[in-house]
Amino acid sequence: MAMGRRKPERQEPLFVTGDKLPRSQGHPFYKALNRLLAEAGFDRWIEDRCLPFYDQDESRGQRSIPPGVYFRMLLVGYFEGIDSQRGMAWRCADSLSLREFLGIPLDKSTPDHSTLSVTRRRLPPEIFDEVFQFVLKIAADKQLLSGKTVGVDSTTLEANAAMKSIVRRETGENWKEYVTGLMREEDVISDDDDPTDEEVRRFDQTRKRKKVSNEEWMSPTDPEARITRMKDGTTHLAYKAEHVVDLKADIIVAAEIRPGTDGDAQTLADSVMKAQANLTAIGHQQRIEEVVADKGYHSADALELCQHLSLRTYIPEPQRQSDWDWSERSEDHQRAVMNNRDRMQRDKGKSLQKARSELCERSFAHVCETGGMRRTWLKGVTETTKRYLLAAAAHNLGRVLLKLFGVGKPRGLQGFGGAFSACLAALAVLLRPHHRWRLAPSFILRCQPEHWILAG
Repeated sequence: MAMGRRKPERQEPLFVTGDKLPRSQGHPFYKALNRLLAEAGFDRWIEDRCLPFYDQDESRGQRSIPPGVYFRMLLVGYFEGIDSQRGMAWRCADSLSLREFLGIPLDKSTPDHSTLSVTRRRLPPEIFDEVFQFVLKIAADKQLLSGKTVGVDSTTLEANAAMKSIVRRETGENWKEYVTGLMREEDVISDDDDPTDEEVRRFDQTRKRKKVSNEEWMSPTDPEARITRMKDGTTHLAYKAEHVVDLKADIIVAAEIRPGTDGDAQTLADSVMKAQANLTAIGHQQRIEEVVADKGYHSADALELCQHLSLRTYIPEPQRQSDWDWSERSEDHQRAVMNNRDRMQRDKGKSLQKARSELCERSFAHVCETGGMRRTWLKGVTETTKRYLLAAAAHNLGRVLLKLFGVGKPRGLQGFGGAFSACLAALAVLLRPHHRWRLAPSFILRCQPEHWILAG
């Protein structure tokens, strides 16, 4: 056989017959996901829900992309770990298996990133809420949803806005203009002087009473983002993402996006009630009875409100320098705090805390770290929530597929397939009456014509 040579320049064919178009066997994971969505009637349902937001006269203008294609592309963003709409469009355009998943033939172009942006802005937040609930209904129909005990936790998402772009709320001055004014007030420079960036930076580093607060500063490009201390100690404009996770089913029951400065204890009851509303919307009979959270959610007001809502809390108390002063607290506050303290001293409280730590942190690892949502490229709580809800819904679909087929992400199929093949090979070796072994560094089972070996 002669060697083929790559031609740097070539003449593209004028016509290509259908039988010569490239074909794909399809990705097993996305095939299984499409079967799951088809079984639930997703495409017909989402088209009926989105129809009121499009022109009813189908003869006017260009047709939009089908809603099912749009939401599938958002699912691809999660499963492929792509954080931007431009990246999703590139990935779908390059992959034959993803074209099959989207239902786009080879003679048609896949949607570009601007089409995704237009579609997202056209659809209201309620549609994204309902898609999230639709996926919850799939989990419930597969008997994979409990709803009795939930864990609550939060993390920070870096906003699409830079700290160096913040301005004063009252005057609109940027950071350099503000510090330059302070330099003139302290006679460091004259009124006519225009300091360099380095001079402004040196003065800012040495001045006292330096404070950057959300009451005084804001981002002109994303006013809803808040100046927030991140978990790594740095300061960024950020949002807060909060998960309510079913601790038995490992399913996200609610995902909320809020300003980064909202306290955990302030949002606990609201997030749990949102989770209950989602369960009620899909006709799930089980009510939420137990709420598990970390010590950041502990406050007398939050515990009393949960008790009023007939919720049993399992929240550890933070260490305090002095005991509670009940003279300024009501009996309901005291009863809620003491009951929660008693529950946390039992073995059940400790086991629930362990489950919360594992499952809630895992959900953030999947959605934020490998799912591409640690940093948002959208602006505002509403737009960020739209994208985040679909990432959480994709996570839930992954958990359903994991329970049904043993694989929750397309990349996991490689490891699963390798492990499964290795198990079959090991079984064949053990069942063979005559075999010999040779050790090598990687200890991977392989088959050779003469015998099975343990080779690298």
